[in-house]
Amino acid sequence: MIERIVLKWRRYMLPIVVGVSAFVGQLAFASEGGDGGGGHGHFAVLFLWIAILLLLAKLSSLVERWGQPSVLGELVMGVILGNLALFGVTDFFEAMKHSEIITFFAELGVVILLFQIGLESNIAEMKKVGARALGVAIIGVVVPFVLGAYIVGPWLMPGLDQVAYLFLGAAMTATSVGITARVFKDLGKLQIKEAQIILGAAVIDDVMGLIILAVVSAIATVGAVTLGKISMITGTAILFLVGSIVIGQLSAKVLGKWFSKIHTGVAMKFTLAIVFALVFSWLAGLIGLAPIVGAFAAGLVLDPVHFKYFKDPKIVQDVKEYAEKIDPELKDKFSRMMHRHSHRHIEDLIEPLGHFFVPIFFIVTGMAVNLGTLTNIPILLVALGVTIAAFVGKLVSGLAAGNVDKWLVGWGMAPRGEVGLIFATIGKGLGVVSDEVFSVIIIMVIFTTLFTPPILSHILKKKEA
Repeated sequence: MIERIVLKWRRYMLPIVVGVSAFVGQLAFASEGGDGGGGHGHFAVLFLWIAILLLLAKLSSLVERWGQPSVLGELVMGVILGNLALFGVTDFFEAMKHSEIITFFAELGVVILLFQIGLESNIAEMKKVGARALGVAIIGVVVPFVLGAYIVGPWLMPGLDQVAYLFLGAAMTATSVGITARVFKDLGKLQIKEAQIILGAAVIDDVMGLIILAVVSAIATVGAVTLGKISMITGTAILFLVGSIVIGQLSAKVLGKWFSKIHTGVAMKFTLAIVFALVFSWLAGLIGLAPIVGAFAAGLVLDPVHFKYFKDPKIVQDVKEYAEKIDPELKDKFSRMMHRHSHRHIEDLIEPLGHFFVPIFFIVTGMAVNLGTLTNIPILLVALGVTIAAFVGKLVSGLAAGNVDKWLVGWGMAPRGEVGLIFATIGKGLGVVSDEVFSVIIIMVIFTTLFTPPILSHILKKKEA
């Protein structure tokens, strides 16, 4: 199956990407030449770059036709764009890699992504999941981290700085709940016990992973690894998450009511939500944590009840008005349906923003992969070894799932997806993850993301038979 996907990419997508890139590259250079690379011409080139990134991101979503998540296509597209010189195309995208504005857009994209993940999570639902999900999450974080940071990393890549191993271990702890949830949803299996345990564990996994990321990032900045500092950083991360959730929930009610007195429209509702995300991200950065920790906390804080003073979406208002004139039984059904849409309105408002910025993050991340490092056979072997360890680290987490299909739970925790990329990118940005280690992590993310959906689908269909 994987070989078939690769062949289709090479046959259809690669010529399109190379041809489009060569064409727009000439346009971009012509534009820069007309204005000396500055002034209005400079911004015009940025507009063209963004247009290219968004267009190619959508083209890469063709992988969904072969049962793969769109994030995989965006990542692979970025890898191709970042290595066009290998295909004989002038590396016009090299300037894009070093553009501060494009980098900012990518960073904003990852903040929005973690805010969305937080919005999709629910504190009350997390409490209901129980000890099994917590056990799966703990094993699914601790085992991969230990394997990456203290066993597989030092064994396969000796001589690196300890912080590099810590980032490798941190990247291996991630679980992409979006990928697993999509598989269960497509097969109509979201309500089975295994799915509930996986989704609950993945949410807890995200929180624990973000704490690990905060700890490792701070260690990289401080330059020392001591038990006291790790305890302080961990305590700070937990205090920030707990404190921001408690204080945020209290303040959100007050702020929601106050801002609704100014205006109850969609624009004010959207502004309040995005301001929460950005302010929490700033606060996290202010105390030395990664901004994405704050964005995730902001998403957890905001609930539909905080926006009860605002108007419903226009379509909800129209349907409710129509429902007043119909049969009481149908009216009740319409009411329940519209209640669900009304409660998801914040997620719906943020989603278009995610469509704009999040693909830029994934493509820019893929562009950072240097395929030249992959011509080295030892690096490929290291990547394969790390990938196997990454799978093993999550498969054993299924042991804590109780009286359900442990194998299914373990595989459900396996895909790293966007969260693993976030960890790798932050490590690279701090200068502690080399091109070789970064490429190894990217390969691990690609393989765990690529193999897991078809394996999960096979297990679920076999379970039905």
